[in-house]
Amino acid sequence: MTEPQIEPQSVGVVTPATARFDDVLHLRSGGRLDGYELVYETYGELNAARSNAVLVCHALSGSHHVAGRYADEEADSGWWDNLVGPGKPLDTRKFFVIGVNNLGGCNGSTGPRSRNAATGRPWGADFPFVTVEDWVDAQARLADTLGIDSFAAVIGGSLGGMQALSWALQHPQRIRHAAVIASAPKLSAQNIAFNEVARQAILTDPDFHDGHFYEYGMVPERGLRLARMVGHITYLSDDAMGEKFGRNLRHGKAVYSYEVEFEIESYLRYQGDKFAQQFDANTYLLTTKALDYYDPAFAYEGNLTAALAAARAGFLVVAFTTDWRFAPARSREIVYALAHNGCDVSYAEIDCAAGHDSFLLADPQYHAVLSAWFDRIEV
Repeated sequence: MTEPQIEPQSVGVVTPATARFDDVLHLRSGGRLDGYELVYETYGELNAARSNAVLVCHALSGSHHVAGRYADEEADSGWWDNLVGPGKPLDTRKFFVIGVNNLGGCNGSTGPRSRNAATGRPWGADFPFVTVEDWVDAQARLADTLGIDSFAAVIGGSLGGMQALSWALQHPQRIRHAAVIASAPKLSAQNIAFNEVARQAILTDPDFHDGHFYEYGMVPERGLRLARMVGHITYLSDDAMGEKFGRNLRHGKAVYSYEVEFEIESYLRYQGDKFAQQFDANTYLLTTKALDYYDPAFAYEGNLTAALAAARAGFLVVAFTTDWRFAPARSREIVYALAHNGCDVSYAEIDCAAGHDSFLLADPQYHAVLSAWFDRIEV
């Protein structure tokens, strides 16, 4: 029986939860965590068969706060609030949705800001390197805690899409569908280069103190600001920048200074300042390296088809025409490899002017594709 149509609604006020794990987590880097915590949020209800769970994986600057709002923050909704909720593409009347803050994060899960039991001080730069595969392993343990043997779907955009793909390879029996959005099977050399420039901005900030700036009561704001500015340029398309800012001058004429004159300069500085006040420098370094390292085909001499042979899930792969950081050609590589393994895969290339950030927006065509795909998932 078809659910009656309703106007899309917010999931409302939400409260994060924390799961504690005391078993050792061995990491791909050779490091280990003897105990750790994951902060997560859930929306909707887990059905009696425990078959309607959907995991949402976040991108670089995302978190567990996917949808809804906190009681003391009226206007600050989750980062994918336009997608998740009653009557929205990921409908919480049908699905039980989970968002998790990844290990190494700065939004409550164990990370560089956390206390290292061995030293009694924050981990800082001593926090071990984590990979996409490590995040998936930790998410699987959370699923065990919640009594979820199999996800109806795992979905993510950008770095989150890499996690969705990795879920299908690491735990093929525990995932029935995967949505890989605005993502890639590995970073290009150009993408790694952008990440390195951003990292160097942080590493060379005098307030970074080799990653132990917490002990000095400092924050490497200049480095974080520059890192975000570099990153943000790659998230937008040239057309989007031109339409939104053009060459508009704040004062209507050139004043010949190095202060903010063009509107695009003002926008980038605002984004940089905001990010530097909210995000952790060590988390930024760890996360960009996880992006750089991800390459499931590496162990198969670069053969992506061979790398994806373990996948059993049904796939939706979505790309955006103006996304030059994770171009549609990279998504088509995934589709090609899945199709040649006989996987059930659908592909949508959305004409949206916003560049890489398109996956965060409520574009009607994009949301229609997601709605149709989720409607077909049986729980």
